Amino acid sequence: MIEPARRTMIRRMARSALMLAASALAVAGASGKPAAPAALEAAFDAQISSADQLGWLKDMSSAPNHVGSPHDKANAEATLAKFRAWGWDAHIETFDVLYPTPISTLIEMVAPTPIRLGGQEPAIPEDATSANTAGALPPYVAFQGDGDVTADLVYVNYGLPADYDALERMGVSVKGKIAIARYGGGWRGLKPKLAQEHGAIGCIIYSDPADDGYAQGDSYPKGGARPPFGVQRGSVADMTTYPGDPLTPGIGAVPGAKRLTRAEAKTILKIPVLPISYGDAGKLLAAMDGPIAPDKFRGALPITYHLGGGGTAKVHLAVKSEWSLKPAYDVIAKIPGSTLPDEWIVRANHHDGWVFGAGDPLSGNVAMLSEAKALGALLKTGWRPKRTIVYASWDAEEPMLLGSTEWAETHEAELKAKAVIYINTDGNGRGLLGAEGSHDWQHLVNDVAGGITDPETKVSVLDRKRAKIRADAYDKIGRSDEAALKAAEAGDDLPIGALGSGSDYSSFLQHLGLSALNIGYGGEDESGGVYHSVYDSFDHVTKWDDPGLVYGAVLSKTIGHIVLRIADADTPPQRFGDFAATVARYLDEVRKLADDRRAEDGKREALLKKGAFGLAADPLHPISAPRAEAMTPFIELAPLANAVEKLKKSAAAYDTAYAAKGAALSPAARARLNAALRDIDQLLLSERGLPGRDWYKNLIYAPGRFTGYGAKTLPGVREAIEERRFADADLYAKLTGEVLSAYADRLDQARGIVEGR
Repeated sequence: MIEPARRTMIRRMARSALMLAASALAVAGASGKPAAPAALEAAFDAQISSADQLGWLKDMSSAPNHVGSPHDKANAEATLAKFRAWGWDAHIETFDVLYPTPISTLIEMVAPTPIRLGGQEPAIPEDATSANTAGALPPYVAFQGDGDVTADLVYVNYGLPADYDALERMGVSVKGKIAIARYGGGWRGLKPKLAQEHGAIGCIIYSDPADDGYAQGDSYPKGGARPPFGVQRGSVADMTTYPGDPLTPGIGAVPGAKRLTRAEAKTILKIPVLPISYGDAGKLLAAMDGPIAPDKFRGALPITYHLGGGGTAKVHLAVKSEWSLKPAYDVIAKIPGSTLPDEWIVRANHHDGWVFGAGDPLSGNVAMLSEAKALGALLKTGWRPKRTIVYASWDAEEPMLLGSTEWAETHEAELKAKAVIYINTDGNGRGLLGAEGSHDWQHLVNDVAGGITDPETKVSVLDRKRAKIRADAYDKIGRSDEAALKAAEAGDDLPIGALGSGSDYSSFLQHLGLSALNIGYGGEDESGGVYHSVYDSFDHVTKWDDPGLVYGAVLSKTIGHIVLRIADADTPPQRFGDFAATVARYLDEVRKLADDRRAEDGKREALLKKGAFGLAADPLHPISAPRAEAMTPFIELAPLANAVEKLKKSAAAYDTAYAAKGAALSPAARARLNAALRDIDQLLLSERGLPGRDWYKNLIYAPGRFTGYGAKTLPGVREAIEERRFADADLYAKLTGEVLSAYADRLDQARGIVEGR
């Protein structure tokens, strides 16, 4: 916490800075000219206070914040009161969503040694709220299938497709058994889903210390890493089919909505699932027999990892839930635009957590509140944004993006008609800038980042990120991104990442076709060590993740500058050449994927013909040969390649024309241009949707079917090649080419407006 005397000094300095900036704004207003962006941003920055954020965070994370809890509702109501006090037009929208909460949970080993496991995490003296669990839910995962099962245990590593391929070759099956998988490698919900598809009757998920614990750092409270008794909660709803309320796919969960039955909902699993700590998991894994696990399956527990299945380790797993509808409270606040009220910038974070949620999500939510307070202060100086600014604090994100999805589906027509961009944050921490999203906004993100000072190094957050990329490449840390390294070495704009899923941007980008950004800081925090546990607390955040919430203030300034520049721009500052270049890079990746798969298929076929796998296997530990597969054919990528070339030319021509003539457009031409570009990203949608999951309609960005949070770009083509659905690959190369061609045509239309044609 900041000492009271220092807090008072900071507030006085902020007030002085605001008064100076307000004077500059007033002079600009008196002259009839809009305020210069630098003066406006300085006035905004003067109101950003880490001390404010610390106070809000302590209060908001003082009690359990799961959906339906009293404190979750209290936080929504307190947020509403703040928005209104700062001059916003604000209200709460309530949606009734299916959200199961556990009545009882049980994990016990019944053989070889009876022992009861699981239960609520214990209090830590150094963590003030960790004992405040009277109103908290026990460790569990939402949208698993209730059940009571007893069976042998099989260890499936990360529980992803490659792991099941390896188990099959070793003659190990999960059919009729309980699978135990470790977190990591892919999204949590895929682990029980794949276990279910392979015949398992239950699933246990644990955090192995190799990925999340003492192998990564000192355990909490000595350090920030996950302690032996920490448990990662989460949702296992089948997000890759659709997010949001499982009973109302595609429509808002409002009174009178037609709802599916629980049995009809495709995203709810059928088998019981529970998470446990690595302290408890070690007891189960140590009791298992069967083949010794291969190298890639071994974690950091002090045991020999076996695959099980031989009857030695038997487990009783039982879950019973209460499956009623719960209220989700979305706080919606608005500043109407002065001249373009029907063009919206939507910016949001969520406020619900699995327990206290101090890091995830409240560290980001309080940064958003700072922005709202600062924008309210600008209103008091007489400033009004040209475009309407909408801020939202979502509820029910954690169970599977329920609050944001239901709001987006309810307001679909209005959002498609008005929204220019959706800007998202989630949890935040100390470290480097992270940015993902629609690539026509890449230059704006870089431009803003170049003007934000990193508090630790005193250089811009952009320059610090460039230095990190170059140094890591030299030190061979992580996987080097060649495009990012080339840009960093040249001092050019850094590429932003693609968006998959896992936070509230998903409905806006992938279902409605609105452009989106997701921004945050991190990499030097230790929030992952208590992710979704009872120890995600104010004490952990302020000691291990962002002491003083210094980077909370940096996040507020970063997002605030983005919002202000879009809100007051004559035409939103998009650069379409960045999008075209990125899509071209994605096409190169897909080409390489197809070529690599074809070469791999040829090698496998040759090895199978020669019996090489049998000769290579250890006779005492036999492993069968991989299944024979049809050769990967040459995919018909020409329609997609032609469209990408067209897009590159159209984007370059538009960007050049706008740079030369955009500033001189007449008001009428400007209005036509803005209308042409406002919904351009919606052209990337196909009403057909992606194969097997038609809720996802964006043909450029989607969450991967087997990565979940991780993005798949050109997903209709890329995943079809990966999953050997070659007819789909040909079809979606054509469909993706069509949407990109339509996008290029719109850019040609926009260029005609700029050039007076």
